[in-house]
Amino acid sequence: MATLEDNVYERARLARDARFDGQFFVGVRTTGIYCRPICPANAPKRENVTFFPSAAAASEAGFRPCLRCRPETAPGSPAWSGTSTTVRRGLRLIAGGALDDGDVETLAARLGVTSRHLRRLFTEHVGASPRAVAHTQRLHFAKRLIDETSLPMRDVSVAAGYGSVRRFNDAFKKSYGRSPRDLRKVRKEPVLEDSALTVRLPYRQPFSWDALLAFFRDRATPGVEAVHDDCYTRTLGVDGAHGVIKVAPADTPGFLSLTLTGMATTSLFGVVQRAREVFDLDAPVGDIHAVLASDAALADRLGRLPGVRVPGAWDGFELAVRAILGQQVSVAAATTLAGRIVCRYGVPLALSDEHPADSLRVLFPTPERLARARMNGMGLTQSRIDTIRALARAVVRGELDFGCAQPIGEFCRKLQSIKGIGDWTAQYVAMRALKHPDAFPASDLGLMKAIDMPRRVSPTTLRARAEAWRPWRAYAALLLWQAAPGAGG
Repeated sequence: MATLEDNVYERARLARDARFDGQFFVGVRTTGIYCRPICPANAPKRENVTFFPSAAAASEAGFRPCLRCRPETAPGSPAWSGTSTTVRRGLRLIAGGALDDGDVETLAARLGVTSRHLRRLFTEHVGASPRAVAHTQRLHFAKRLIDETSLPMRDVSVAAGYGSVRRFNDAFKKSYGRSPRDLRKVRKEPVLEDSALTVRLPYRQPFSWDALLAFFRDRATPGVEAVHDDCYTRTLGVDGAHGVIKVAPADTPGFLSLTLTGMATTSLFGVVQRAREVFDLDAPVGDIHAVLASDAALADRLGRLPGVRVPGAWDGFELAVRAILGQQVSVAAATTLAGRIVCRYGVPLALSDEHPADSLRVLFPTPERLARARMNGMGLTQSRIDTIRALARAVVRGELDFGCAQPIGEFCRKLQSIKGIGDWTAQYVAMRALKHPDAFPASDLGLMKAIDMPRRVSPTTLRARAEAWRPWRAYAALLLWQAAPGAGG
């Protein structure tokens, strides 16, 4: 018997409704193939299709990816927005490669549950096991590299996290019925030859790129980040290697283009996954709109900014330092202070060749460097210096990390145990570094002013009103900051 959800999916499939792209997949029993709901092929009969909540679920059920609609190019599945916080954190850890070097038992231990319970949760919310999710993730990433780059197959295999070329070839023959080389022969999109690595990042629409870019532009740390025209660039260090990334709208609607210069292909997967979080490409905009639009003050702002995103962070420690610098000062002042710290204590960028943004020549200082930095003569109060040092020491000693596996309450308690860090800073860092969708800095002056302009409400009043915005309070904060230029850390 068809469920209400199945009926909705059926209507979306027949209408090829792009709003549902990535939210479910269609398995066609007569062909053994699974498709996106927007697949341009003739729609099969209802009795011949099965709906799956994720590509991994379709793959685990024995279906092969469609070569026409290319499920690997769909926006990321918003399954993380379901009711299970454990699944949401687990999906983020898997996206970061948690199962590439470990097993499900280790993953479950990081999440504080048994492996049996974790498998049950994944089956309930994602329709597939953690292993199937990791496998499909690697397979889809490799398929995109085959289609969109000229990387040799050995490099594609390494970048996608396969232990050997043989495993890589076997996985593709099993999933696609063809070898990776055969798949590259039939690709239709031209590929530019370049020394840099460029991949496309699909995003869920609507997407307010201009608003997101403006947020980063105001907070770009001199020497580390820059926003020019329609493009974001920054320096990056991964496993001892230095590089520069460039992100801009792609020529194809619905995609961003990410170019990585100076790093080996082994870093590409991790950088791509981090970029998806930094630019919040998989936000379930429909769910967010449905909740926030119930408040008249937010509904009006949603009308002007329908694709609101919460900007993430490339590095949790870097963001935490920036948040401390932003306490009780303007965004512009905090940016100036961050630039001074980077100029004195930043790590010089080690690149042999020229890169797209020659003005970016430094990495943000490591916790080890700032743990013993004097930071004198930079316009910082001694108490602010002491707080940054204490934060750095806590990270160096392993007492504090910015991993997404930890509950937000536990993280905020640890962060606030450092003298000079209060609720505003902890919630702001949780919002952007941990990417917690319900983090909410209720004591933020900009939020208190923006919700009921020109009046200013109290943090208690704002927090009470924000109860109706759960679990998307972080997105509400971004909408309100749009109405208060210069606010928001």
